[in-house]
Amino acid sequence: MSNYIQPVNLFLSTLAFMLIAQWYVIPALKRMTREQALQPLLLLHSFRHIGLMFLAIGAVKYELPTAFAVPAAFGDLIASLLALLALAFIRLHWTPAILIVWLFNIEGTLDLFNAVFLGIIHDAWDGMGATFWIPSVIVPALLVTHYIVFLILLRPVNDNKSENIS
Repeated sequence: MSNYIQPVNLFLSTLAFMLIAQWYVIPALKRMTREQALQPLLLLHSFRHIGLMFLAIGAVKYELPTAFAVPAAFGDLIASLLALLALAFIRLHWTPAILIVWLFNIEGTLDLFNAVFLGIIHDAWDGMGATFWIPSVIVPALLVTHYIVFLILLRPVNDNKSENIS
């Protein structure tokens, strides 16, 4: 039965975060410019360095399979650094800011899907210990915010302040 706990948590948390996004977050972000709407989402993703905990003895119950832990940890670190870089570029009004956001969002999304896939095929759930909360709560929130970032990036850009997220 324990093999089903993590996928159930992942699914139900993702569903809950999607509802929060649809009912509260997206309507609030619709009132902002693209650059204003991206900043809090990028700040959230700046904490992705926490994925390095998959490599920390003491944070995990026992050493996780390397084929899962290393790509998950370093994929999260890269996403964190890209989020911070994109945030800095936006705040400084540098031209390549949106390109960096695209790079962050694609890498970050693919990293999460890869980590979930690797966690499943390497049966990493049982050894996660305290890091169990990362795929149970944090990953669903990050997946939903990646979806929101894609919506923001794909919305039409115009000169007025009332650009809309689709």
